[in-house]
Amino acid sequence: WGYTPNESLSHEKLISESYNGIRPAPGYPACPDHTEKELLWKLMDVEENTGIKLTESFAMYPTAAVSGWYFSHPDSRYFGVGKIGRDQATDYSKRKGWAEDGADKWLKSILDYKL
Repeated sequence: WGYTPNESLSHEKLISESYNGIRPAPGYPACPDHTEKELLWKLMDVEENTGIKLTESFAMYPTAAVSGWYFSHPDSRYFGVGKIGRDQATDYSKRKGWAEDGADKWLKSILDYKL
């Protein structure tokens, strides 16, 4: 499957994450921005190819669906993004093409300031 040259994993092994590496996912501590799923859906035409839909808040339906990015380096480790300040949120909003306070909505759980 091309994840690493010396791995040949069955579907069951892939699902149980028996590979070398990590699968961080949008909305979880390493990638708190759920809106990144929109890019995944566009790149892979997910709804057309799988029937999995995104809600207006970027939840996946059916709810048993999972998404993420796969990193195959054997030293890959999960991490969490810490709290971000208003300056970081404003900069992120600009880079995403959102209004200046756009991160306030989508990154509320990691903001280091009161709304």
